[in-house]
Amino acid sequence: MSTSAQAPEKARPMHGVGDALRSWWDGLSRPMQWAVGVPAIVLLALLPLFPPPLLDTPGTSFGGVMAQFAMYALIAIGLNVVVGQAGLLDLGYVGFYAVGAYSVGLLTSPNSPWNQTDGGWLDPKWAWLACVPLAILLTAVSGLILGTPTLRLRGDYLAIVTLGFGEIVRLLADNLGDITNGSLGLAGIAYPRMGESDEHVGGYFSSGNLGDSDSWNLLDRANSGTWWFWIGMALVIVVLLVVGNLERSRVGRAWVSIREDEDAAEMMGVPTFKFKLWAFTIGAAIGGLSGALFAGQVQFINPAGFNIINSMLFLCAVVLGGQGNKLGVIVGAFLIVYLPNRLMSIEVGGQSLGDYKYLFFGLTLVVVMIFRPQGLFPVRQKLLAYGRQVYQAVRRPVAPPDAAATEGARG
Repeated sequence: MSTSAQAPEKARPMHGVGDALRSWWDGLSRPMQWAVGVPAIVLLALLPLFPPPLLDTPGTSFGGVMAQFAMYALIAIGLNVVVGQAGLLDLGYVGFYAVGAYSVGLLTSPNSPWNQTDGGWLDPKWAWLACVPLAILLTAVSGLILGTPTLRLRGDYLAIVTLGFGEIVRLLADNLGDITNGSLGLAGIAYPRMGESDEHVGGYFSSGNLGDSDSWNLLDRANSGTWWFWIGMALVIVVLLVVGNLERSRVGRAWVSIREDEDAAEMMGVPTFKFKLWAFTIGAAIGGLSGALFAGQVQFINPAGFNIINSMLFLCAVVLGGQGNKLGVIVGAFLIVYLPNRLMSIEVGGQSLGDYKYLFFGLTLVVVMIFRPQGLFPVRQKLLAYGRQVYQAVRRPVAPPDAAATEGARG
């Protein structure tokens, strides 16, 4: 083989850990992917039941932390569709999260005038499950209503509009006291009434279920946080499958083209407004799903839980993990949830380090933006990454000049 043929092999750039894992996974056959993925999911599900000492969170329930992580993972995936895939800067995503939570709270809380669980059309045992599709639908409609007039804006203008939307939702929840109970919030929100017995009066999902750490029965050992983590993990898997199929479709390719250069995409015939509205609506629906999960888990909501700080934390998870990378933003969500709870048990000068989480996240973002602006797990565009391999596969080999001359002389 000539030196020129070997040059492209030597010029290949070094890949990071994320690319190495992705290449290893793509190299596995479909049966092997299932053989590796299913045990990994089972081990992840058992993690809250048997937390490793180095990973455990002293002072707070590890199951509750993992339940919060599952909820943030859903939020990160939904926001990643808007920010990471379509390139739309959304600073008010917490508004969709609030709409989903209040959709469940208004229909199931005794403090709400719209309560349907006390003689209404909702049975308290399955009220939460019935309200989840309604929350998804209402937030999707709210995303459609917000996106239709505003998605013709770009950049900073769109960011300001979405920021205003998030604040409007919070202020409405705070000021419409006759409906939302104002700053007092909505308590007694419905949750799945599964496993009710003398030992579990409210069922497995009740906040009163503390679990029995001495029992080897996994159902009795799991506390309410673990049960919510399990249902949240199931929802994350379903949403990943749906979003993954969208990314590999024409819709996903349109999102990438809009993110890279909206003007060029529009010149090539991509209906940019239509696909931006798709991304906004789908992201809003996933945000509503996470809000419904939050309302059922804590069984109490008030406007203070939907402030602009939480919206920044959601965006921080996406930026930190890697915009456009679904698994990367899940890792970012885990870091956002886990680190403050892990540092809460560490005190310096009589002050818990968990109280400084905003300072730590701010410094981390500065460092990441300087040294790794694509995030911890940057997205890889397959059309660009495999361009050289496609070129080498289809190009015709050219015979060396000396060999061509020798063949001509022989002829």
